[in-house]
Amino acid sequence: MAMLRWLVRIVALLVAVAALLWLTVSYVTPQPAIWAIRALFDSGSDAASAKLLPKVPANIETTGAVRYDPSDPDALLDVFRQRDAAASQPAIIWIHGGGFVSGNRHIVAEYLKILAARGFVTVTVDYTIAPEAHYPTPIRQTNKALGYIVANAARYGIDPDRVLIGGDSAGAQIAAQVAALATNPAYAKAVGISPSVGPDRIKGAILFCGAHDVTMLNLDGKLGPFLRAVVWAYGGKRDAMSDPAFRLMAVPDHVTKDFPPAFITAGNADPLLGQSKRLANRLKAAGAITDPLFFPADYSPALGHEYQFDLDSPAGRQAFERTVAFARRVTEKKAGPSR
Repeated sequence: MAMLRWLVRIVALLVAVAALLWLTVSYVTPQPAIWAIRALFDSGSDAASAKLLPKVPANIETTGAVRYDPSDPDALLDVFRQRDAAASQPAIIWIHGGGFVSGNRHIVAEYLKILAARGFVTVTVDYTIAPEAHYPTPIRQTNKALGYIVANAARYGIDPDRVLIGGDSAGAQIAAQVAALATNPAYAKAVGISPSVGPDRIKGAILFCGAHDVTMLNLDGKLGPFLRAVVWAYGGKRDAMSDPAFRLMAVPDHVTKDFPPAFITAGNADPLLGQSKRLANRLKAAGAITDPLFFPADYSPALGHEYQFDLDSPAGRQAFERTVAFARRVTEKKAGPSR
């Protein structure tokens, strides 16, 4: 009898602890959920990087841990370029993904080194992830990184008039929003961020499987707990979706014909596919140049989130070659008048 009472007390204690944890996650802080998300995302990123490592050419040199904002300890970037490359090359500035709550500049380094071997200087940018910082801090940081690269282009062998901005997942949203700010003065004023470069500087945007439209999130679906934790962490409050300032991060609602030419892609099984398609459609309707890569609904094997980084797959290789062709096309130097 005493043993039974002891077991009942233990079970009651466990139930109380579980209830307290649930209440904490649901009403006090998203941090426990964010720790779990980071562990999941980081393991996936490590695996993708390991697969890419053997494909990295030996002639790529790295300038690492460059501080693009002396006042910000998280404001670091790495630059990759071919040894003995032309003195002035087009640049691709890349913003990593991770659901706004995980990741760092290193997780896309191998991919950007492979891309650099095709005749670009590639740059991977760090920003402060949530909940350590809230929206729009990563937008401000990326805007500063873009300005730093253009201002210091000669130092890194970059042509400041041939710059692209790109990203994957959350990074694609950040990249797209920075491009929208640079090409829509009214939007920049509403967000409260002054563009660091003029619209003529950004020659293109490369957007992989982006989280472009927060208003399309289904917080009650099977991914609801994950999405609610991310919105809370990034928005800075549990009801961030009700904040008009937070909803301004929905890029499709603020693009104009002046948005830079955009290469947009997502897999047919990507939960964010609809957001990429909505951005592509809004850009087309606005009169901007788009180069979409989408796949039939029955494409097999199904292409999930971040399919682009699997260069062993036909679809991953196709996306890579389309990315290279797009970047070359939009940064091609136009021939001057004949003399």
